Amino acid sequence: MRSLGIDYGEARVGIAVTDELNITVQGLETIQRNGSDKVILRRLDEIFVNYQVDTIVVGMPLHLNGTKSERAELTEKFIHKLKCKYPDKKVVAVDERLTTVEAHKTMNFLEVNKHKKRSIVDTISATYILETYLEREKNR
Repeated sequence: MRSLGIDYGEARVGIAVTDELNITVQGLETIQRNGSDKVILRRLDEIFVNYQVDTIVVGMPLHLNGTKSERAELTEKFIHKLKCKYPDKKVVAVDERLTTVEAHKTMNFLEVNKHKKRSIVDTISATYILETYLEREKNR
């Protein structure tokens, strides 16, 4: 079974997935929200047909001091939707502080074209979120 990582944003949602052994993480895609979670949930339905996912990991946007950000409330509502729609899957929140910063550092290191950055930053962030979760689970 695989784990799926989500970087839930206001405009875009990054998606990443593990291999079947939950060892490596690959960025999958960025979904344009178009102001609706329905778009995301429909796409997740399609993804779940192709990937045997048992765990959904969602990045929780916290302030640097660890307190919840304004986006955290919206993310918690999205997590609730996931738990209701996919009761057979484990849904976990993971601290996503600085994942977008790390994603931008990675893109700068790789000299990604600035016009392409917007379309992949969320996918890279989702990859970091999922890697954080896997590392945390490995250390348990």
